[in-house]
Amino acid sequence: MCECSGMPCSCAERVKVGHAAARADPTRRSLMLAALATGTCLATTGPLAADDDRPGSDERPKAADLLVFSEGDRQGNVIKPADLAIGGPPVHAWPKDPNTAVVRDGSRLNEILLVKLDASEIDDDTRPHAADGILAYSAVCSHAGCPVTEWVKATSGDNSVFKCPCHNSEYDPRHGAEVVFGPAPRRLAALPLAIVDGSLVVSGPFVGKVGAQQPG
Repeated sequence: MCECSGMPCSCAERVKVGHAAARADPTRRSLMLAALATGTCLATTGPLAADDDRPGSDERPKAADLLVFSEGDRQGNVIKPADLAIGGPPVHAWPKDPNTAVVRDGSRLNEILLVKLDASEIDDDTRPHAADGILAYSAVCSHAGCPVTEWVKATSGDNSVFKCPCHNSEYDPRHGAEVVFGPAPRRLAALPLAIVDGSLVVSGPFVGKVGAQQPG
């Protein structure tokens, strides 16, 4: 794979990339030359091990999975209920197999939004999926598959909601992440939670379809 584009690269492209990297950073010269000699590219981002070396990394969340931070200074740390403040902002998370310690970050469809709300704000249909007011939803917009990254005041109303910046779809987590603004065709998939031994854990599979609408 080409370290610039992530696409397969030719031998000539590998040599060009290798020479440029060696000039920029001589300490990588021997490693780069070895990689070129075997016909491979030396990646500059992400782990060297392939996802195939981490069985389960691309599997959907399962019951008893822990939740870990997917970004920031605490990336990879197990999330506790106290790590979330009532009213937001949301925390981005990955599920983690408690038996193998494999983080299920091999598919972006596994990224999760965690938000803690006042339990009285959560409707009756949504409450069974919550744990101490904490709710989990897919972080992938149901419209075009963009990441849902914003926590803003709703276009209509005073509550804060999830927002996808691509086409401005908004989702209200209090009501099962239903669409309250924008072109998204359906709500975000919910992930049921429980609290076990002081940690947030997954209590069941996603409820609803994860990801964007399919053409046709």
